[in-house]
Amino acid sequence: MAPSAPRTRAAAALRMKQISRTIRRLRAQLAGLSMSKKIELMKVKKQLAEANHVECHQKFQARIREAEDSIQAQHLIIEALVEEKDSLLQTIQGLQEANNAPAPFDDEWEDEPEEQPEEEEIEDIPLGEGEIDDE
Repeated sequence: MAPSAPRTRAAAALRMKQISRTIRRLRAQLAGLSMSKKIELMKVKKQLAEANHVECHQKFQARIREAEDSIQAQHLIIEALVEEKDSLLQTIQGLQEANNAPAPFDDEWEDEPEEQPEEEEIEDIPLGEGEIDDE
């Protein structure tokens, strides 16, 4: 048994080296797979973030368009009201001219001057007997 022991020991050492190399190789592959999974996960997260950004941008643009449409509609309403006011003023002027009435008010309102309150004058009251003059 003595001569076979070194062979067995050498074979065991060789096998241990092979196993160690295999373990290192598998660990390296596992680390690479782990990194690949992390990279893929990061790519997926990035795509989701981009999709979310695009969706938010589209919603924001839709809100802007709605606001612009609303403003445009309000301008059209204002223009229609101004035209209606002008038409009513012309009708009033026509009716007043037909009835020889004074001219109606126009677009430029005249401010009436404010009345200045008159200051009350203090009467000089003559000093009577027994009153004290502080002057």
